[in-house]
Amino acid sequence: MKTSAAFQLAQGTVTVHYLSPDIARLSFVPKDGAKAASTVVVDPALDDHAPSGSDANPALRWMLRDGSLVALRDGHELLSVELAALGRGEVQAGHAAADPLYGIHGYGAFERADAGLQRAGKQMAKAGEQGFAGAPFVWSTAGYGLLADAEGASFELDGGSVRARGRNGQAIHTVYVFLGPPKAVFAALARVSGRSPLFPKWAMGFTNSQWGIDQRELLQLVDTYRTKHIPIDNFTLDFDWKAWGADQYGEFRWNPDKFPGGANGSLKTALEAKGMHLTGIMKPRLHVDTIEGRYATEHGLWSAQSKPAPDYFSHKAVRDLDFDLPAARAWFFNDTLKHSFDTGMAGWWNDEADTLDSDTQFLNMQRALYEGQRAYSDHRVWSINRNFYLGAQRYAYGLWSGDIATGFASMKAQRQRMLSAINAGAMQWGMDGGGFQKSSKQADPVTGGLTPENYARWIQFGAFTPIFRVHGELGIKRQPWVYGPVAEKAAAAAIRLRYALLPYIYSYEYQRRTTGVGLVRPLLFDWPGDTNVREDVDAWMFGDYLLVSPVVDQGQPTKDIYLPAGHWFDYASGKAYAGGQKIHYALDAKTWTDIPLFVRDGAIVPMQAPMDYVGQQPLREAELEVFPSGQRTSFPYYDDDGATYAYEHGDYFLQTLAVQRAEQGVNFETAAPQGSFKPALAWYLVKMHGIAAAAVSEDGKPLSDAGSEEALRKSDGAGWARGSDRFGPVTWVRVPAGQAKHIALR
Repeated sequence: MKTSAAFQLAQGTVTVHYLSPDIARLSFVPKDGAKAASTVVVDPALDDHAPSGSDANPALRWMLRDGSLVALRDGHELLSVELAALGRGEVQAGHAAADPLYGIHGYGAFERADAGLQRAGKQMAKAGEQGFAGAPFVWSTAGYGLLADAEGASFELDGGSVRARGRNGQAIHTVYVFLGPPKAVFAALARVSGRSPLFPKWAMGFTNSQWGIDQRELLQLVDTYRTKHIPIDNFTLDFDWKAWGADQYGEFRWNPDKFPGGANGSLKTALEAKGMHLTGIMKPRLHVDTIEGRYATEHGLWSAQSKPAPDYFSHKAVRDLDFDLPAARAWFFNDTLKHSFDTGMAGWWNDEADTLDSDTQFLNMQRALYEGQRAYSDHRVWSINRNFYLGAQRYAYGLWSGDIATGFASMKAQRQRMLSAINAGAMQWGMDGGGFQKSSKQADPVTGGLTPENYARWIQFGAFTPIFRVHGELGIKRQPWVYGPVAEKAAAAAIRLRYALLPYIYSYEYQRRTTGVGLVRPLLFDWPGDTNVREDVDAWMFGDYLLVSPVVDQGQPTKDIYLPAGHWFDYASGKAYAGGQKIHYALDAKTWTDIPLFVRDGAIVPMQAPMDYVGQQPLREAELEVFPSGQRTSFPYYDDDGATYAYEHGDYFLQTLAVQRAEQGVNFETAAPQGSFKPALAWYLVKMHGIAAAAVSEDGKPLSDAGSEEALRKSDGAGWARGSDRFGPVTWVRVPAGQAKHIALR
């Protein structure tokens, strides 16, 4: 197909350029040739050349008709985009009136989140207030998406039409059109807006944030986690870690009174021996009457929107930097902060850069840290931030939902916040597990009024989110043992399950980077034609093969859960369910030990024995929970060093695992691995559900029957055994990892 075409308007030229058979860019250039620069939503490194040898999808077709670019699928018109509208500085598109629309924005921390996932009427794409995710991006499960190249935009969605205008009167002269099902649309979005780098592997684990802590308490808490064998990898520190309010770069350095081992690195050494990482809060403001404040004044680094005012914590005059300025970004990762990084501050919790009504302040604050750290070190960047605008994902950017309240109602509303943010492209999402704000001024100063049941259920919810962390107001504790033995047992079990799933979870770091779709996604991503899931926030997919529906109501004895088309297995009981129906699911309302979790037919789920922290022992054998179906399914098992950017240069391990039920049994395959990384992994212990094999072969040669699962586990080589578990008959097969193999179970 042609890669581009130009069309003359009275005021200039619109060029239609095809980046691929399913991505088109429409750009207007006025007669004077002054083409507008791309905004932050477009990746500066975007390769806009169509891949060589790419063949058009025969189901998709583009055509020009009556001054519009029209997209068709199987002869059916999906979308028409008016060319002349770009000359007017806006986007105008038409579609079927019944098409459900998504994206544009999530929800702020304190606004009602009951408007659902679909978007209609007037909508605003902005970074916004706490917890808000924004993107000038609207898409439909009908098979298309529109991305406006705009720094902030207002949308009008009106029964078959989409109109987008730039925020504050800014013109929009470029729009990208994506075609395909939801996952293809997000793959296109990742290509155009930019792919997200991988977080460090430890970030897949559990994070305890706390405000009001010193070195002594920190070490005591870490030791308690380790003694109780409750897994944890990261402790995030609030104001306490800094010399906040002090001169000589107090905003960037350790507090010598609270953390005497910070600046000299001894605390880092002690924590590394315990498998722990430290991350800390960063603010966009500096104290004005300090060396660093005077530097900002002399070099013009202050935001014009920010005026000197007393800081609520130090009570001294502060002012916000302008992170849109390259000079401010280049200076922010300064020598003092480099020293804090060298001595143990391994990641960044960016807070309160959402007060200036800017779409780019938070994005560029983290960009400053990302670019500064990457220029200084090969250690991966990690961050959480209190709002999101599309483009931020390029800078190792996680979003958390803001300073939310405690209580069941607040917890319940996080589901809408998470899924709507993901629909706007914020794939790395998390929350203050347990709630930040106290339930009342009279609430218990340790728990903040959070009940044991609410804590246990919130931990279970958090275990199935992309970024798993807890936090609370000044003085509040969020450790499991604070909430009593019943809550501790339930919470610890959820954390351990998260850690058992780490091989599965970490593979989705790779998936998010390469496909644009992350670990968590709404059900409508996989079942776009199912009208029952258009507004479903009660359940979501955790990877491709697990559906989770956490308990979010107090004292709930039963729960109705909709399972989409397919076949499902209850992870806890092994009970099988046919999809396409709502099931009535019994809950444990007394000890809160259950998490409604379902395995999809065709699943391949790699797991490991739970560890106290990521990498506590080398993973030499991964257990694969496999549920073969009549259709071939696969899983790309991924690993790397978990710490550096060597994966960008091919130093990774990627092996596709595949399974299919056949007439005579089951076929399981491991493909030749890709990448130069050599993991400790030597074996897969495949747990093939639904078959009690009579014989097993590897590449056509019989494998020896070990006689029992126990004997197979004790052996040191390939083999197999059969038996049963809660799901029914099962055959275990030990398969060498890192080699191409064909396993036949008969």
